[in-house]
Amino acid sequence: MDGLREGVVGAWREMRAARPLVLCITNRVTPQRLADVLLAAGASPVMADNPREVAQMAAIAGGILLNTGLHETQPASLAAAAEAIAALGKPAVLDPVGAGATAYRSDEIAALLGRARFAAIRGNASEIRALAGTGGGARGVDSADESDAARGAAVGLARDRGCVVAVSGERDLVTDGERVVRVGGGHEWLTRITGAGCALGGLTAACAAASDPWSGTLAAHAAFALAAGRAAARATGPGTLSVLLLDELAALEAEDLLGADLAKEAVAGAA
Repeated sequence: MDGLREGVVGAWREMRAARPLVLCITNRVTPQRLADVLLAAGASPVMADNPREVAQMAAIAGGILLNTGLHETQPASLAAAAEAIAALGKPAVLDPVGAGATAYRSDEIAALLGRARFAAIRGNASEIRALAGTGGGARGVDSADESDAARGAAVGLARDRGCVVAVSGERDLVTDGERVVRVGGGHEWLTRITGAGCALGGLTAACAAASDPWSGTLAAHAAFALAAGRAAARATGPGTLSVLLLDELAALEAEDLLGADLAKEAVAGAA
């Protein structure tokens, strides 16, 4: 565990030092949440969502988040960004919002996976199961499953795609197909704040851009959970948690992550 924690601490420290520019293509209802979280954490967001400039923005960004809100004008931007990711090799995170909920959404997300290789895929249990072909999909944008139900799907998806897969839940699950780590902390009020998961996807892109996909994904989830837990201790409900979360992220030092709730799990068939 010492090496694991050192990697998490190092990834947060490197993100803070690098202040990576993160190109975010996201849900219509979450741009401000996403930008606020990235700024509080120490990264620099750019919220470009125009297919005419996405490729140029991707070229100057350190990391990229593709979040499949799939409002009418977004698919063209997502497609352009995916092509840029493939051409540039930039670390990118896919947040497959609502995967499996509708045939259209599933087809668009499958097309993105066919266009580019992602450093990480982050979603709820239902979304990850849908991508892996082991579940029926999300209930709208909400999960119909717990993270435990997606463990096998996440490991298999990580192996098939050669990336890190993170599953949100009461205890988040992060795997690269060979390793599984559970990340505890956070608070149930996060499920009552618009865009909390989207913001975590952006933070994952920032940390992965400054370090590597494995350490970066773990650092983002550990930092978000730790900050949320600290914010919840002072909050009186989802509204105050929303504001205090930004304060706690801004105050979070790399060494604080030594106290993150991390637990390794064995993986069947791992090398």
